[in-house]
Amino acid sequence: QVQLVESGGGLVQAGGSLRLSCATSGRTVSSYAMGWFRQAPGKEREFVAGIRWNGDITNYANSVEGRFILSRENAKNTVHLQMNDLKPEDTAVYYCAADMRFPDLLKRPKYWGQGTQVTVSS
Repeated sequence: QVQLVESGGGLVQAGGSLRLSCATSGRTVSSYAMGWFRQAPGKEREFVAGIRWNGDITNYANSVEGRFILSRENAKNTVHLQMNDLKPEDTAVYYCAADMRFPDLLKRPKYWGQGTQVTVSS
């Protein structure tokens, strides 16, 4: 079993930055692909970013490409999502996710965190 705990959400003005972190425990998560999804009110959950187990490949949604940076520290069992130039449309609950397979992470990850709220004011 893999447990994921997010932190770092909050309220920020448009153009500002936030850094989300996801701490993991359980199995050897350093061998898992990790990523983030988000869900805005009234909308479906959507993929934001994903990173392979060794960090050699990252994928981003078009809406965040160039603004968000995903990284991982396997020695600390942690991944980080640096979010820059935030926009009101980035407002959502952000969920950390994990899966053994990178392709599955991008679409239907097996493990989920509880989520952290990000609110961007205009």
